Amino acid sequence: MRILMLGNSLTTAHGLPDRLASALDAEVVVHARGGARLAEHLNPKTRNGARTLAALAPVDPGGEPAHPFWDYVVLQEMSHAPATTPEAYARSAAALCALARGAGATPVIYATWAYREGSAKLARLGLSYAQMHDLMHDSFVRVAAQNEAILADACDAFYGAADPAALYAPDGVHPSQMGTGVAASVLACAMDAATPWSHAR
Repeated sequence: MRILMLGNSLTTAHGLPDRLASALDAEVVVHARGGARLAEHLNPKTRNGARTLAALAPVDPGGEPAHPFWDYVVLQEMSHAPATTPEAYARSAAALCALARGAGATPVIYATWAYREGSAKLARLGLSYAQMHDLMHDSFVRVAAQNEAILADACDAFYGAADPAALYAPDGVHPSQMGTGVAASVLACAMDAATPWSHAR
């Protein structure tokens, strides 16, 4: 199994790609930069954009692909964008889902979490913990449904945890070691339970 992960520091925190690779016995390639939005992966003038667009070049039905075959492409948006700029997130995700399918892969929406309850960054958004969670979750569910993508719902996993605060790093945004473990498990279970459409053709 080969997985391409597109995102930022929420994707790379505490070795999440390595944990995912181990859980699924997969090869995982990461295109990420701290603070990046998914739109960056569609811009050929950026390093991530150039790499991602090359990696997701369309497969020629009559020939060999010009790039390694991907089973899954995982999409992770900037931490608060699904709540604060849902339309822009939806556009970027839709474009990348289409590219993933054109390259023979199944897209995966990596649904990240609301900022930790009581954190300074949550207060700056002017939202409660429940409000941010609901906005984030609704955005992820809608985008996954619209693009027939797999939903890896770490958003709900964090929100429904017995001790959500333990899943966060001190900044209230990034995951702790434990939070990364939860996210890796959610991603692995979502992909393990799915049958990629590319394999069923």
